[in-house]
Amino acid sequence: MTASIGVLIVDDSAVVRQVLSARLREHPGIEVIGAVPDPIFAMEHMNKSWPDVVVLDLEMPRMDGLTFLRKIMEVRPTPVVICSTLTSRNAEISMEALSAGAVSVIAKPQTGLKKFIEDDSGDIVAAVRAAAAAGQRRKARGVPVGAGAGRPGARTAVLTAPSAPRPRSMATVEERLIAIGTSTGGTQALEKVLPALLPGRPGVVVVQHMPEKFTAAFAARLDTMCRVRVREAQDGDPVLPGEVLIAAGGRHLEVVRMDTRFRVRVFDGPPVNRHRPSVDVLFRSVAKAAGPDAVGVIMTGMGDDGARGLLEMRRAGAFTVAQDEATCVVHGMPREAVALGAADRESPLSQIAEVIHQHG
Repeated sequence: MTASIGVLIVDDSAVVRQVLSARLREHPGIEVIGAVPDPIFAMEHMNKSWPDVVVLDLEMPRMDGLTFLRKIMEVRPTPVVICSTLTSRNAEISMEALSAGAVSVIAKPQTGLKKFIEDDSGDIVAAVRAAAAAGQRRKARGVPVGAGAGRPGARTAVLTAPSAPRPRSMATVEERLIAIGTSTGGTQALEKVLPALLPGRPGVVVVQHMPEKFTAAFAARLDTMCRVRVREAQDGDPVLPGEVLIAAGGRHLEVVRMDTRFRVRVFDGPPVNRHRPSVDVLFRSVAKAAGPDAVGVIMTGMGDDGARGLLEMRRAGAFTVAQDEATCVVHGMPREAVALGAADRESPLSQIAEVIHQHG
């Protein structure tokens, strides 16, 4: 019998603690072992019973959530889901939390908390399960929970064996592009891949499952780390060499071709695979707009968003890559892509930028 996931909720809102505890307890395999108002109480609780997953607020009395997260990662790395109020300041702090080892971020509204938790508890449950799975996989490999780097000696496994290497597209750099899709663990993965990309290479479009407002802060953070320019995509933006466009949270991102130039379309619409932005929406548009002049990359993430879109890209002639299981925080999205035959190659995280340079 599989052991339950022990969850500790740390939030100064009594409403959040009460309603979230009740919602989580409704789901088999999840046990709320405690709900406390701040990190000081949390430390006392954890000294008696260590949780499998911590659901952590950022703004609390006596000690803030980011400081507490760093303490957890120093003492005993544990999967942490940040549940943060949707503000610009908290978006920036949440990016720091993800870099410090948090697995994912859930945005909660400033008002209507009870209704939000009742209506969107499925997302929180999914985040808790993904965090627990990430913790188990990291524990089995002896790797800290927040680590996302590929092992230096990891093998690149070619899934298909054509008689000769696929020729690189003869299109100009402006006529080629790179599309990347990722979810849980993706912020850490992108912080390793994008800084390794060289200026003057094809433009990059990225869907990272992330709440509204958080993507702008994430793009700004990446821009300080990269040699290429990184920014949040705006409707009508051209996809230019040496630039990375990050899909805005809460809106879909598509690529369209106008003459010899690619532009992005940012639009509202129903969630696809429960996500907006959706990786499938991006990949399908790239398959149509760029065909063989694109490279598709699917990285760590829960679920199957992007798997079918990556298959469409491959069928259209694009070179496609899936992050390997050993270096994923959660292997769901790449695993589904590989199962569909959507990936030309599986690569460890440490080699993905090199593969992009070879084929992009």
